[in-house]
Amino acid sequence: MDTTQFADSAAKLATAAKNLADQAAELANQATAVASQQMAGGGTDTFLFLFTVFVLACFIGFYVVWSVTPALHSPLMSVTNAISSVIVVGGLIAAGPAGLGFSKVMGFVAIMLASVNIFGGFIVTQRMLSMFQRKKK
Repeated sequence: MDTTQFADSAAKLATAAKNLADQAAELANQATAVASQQMAGGGTDTFLFLFTVFVLACFIGFYVVWSVTPALHSPLMSVTNAISSVIVVGGLIAAGPAGLGFSKVMGFVAIMLASVNIFGGFIVTQRMLSMFQRKKK
């Protein structure tokens, strides 16, 4: 295969890729239009949709957490503590404004639950790491 044939093949592939990208963009626009029509027309119940996502996340989280080997526990716990610290920051932002409202109460609850998760994670990680230390005579 010489250079000219190779360049022609590359040009044909580029044209085909551009056509596919245009078709994908058109499909995305159509999907967005249909979704906005359904949401505006009440085609789906938002609570039911979000509740379904929550339940699926619970099941997936349960199976992911319980299938972790003990050797990976400490690194995963440190990542969980980092995520919980971000939740604490978000809770502080939500609980910060003056006045008492739903967002302030939920921010406070988020701070409390994430704090329990962080400190409990540190305690469990400390116990796991102590299992790998040599015993003193």
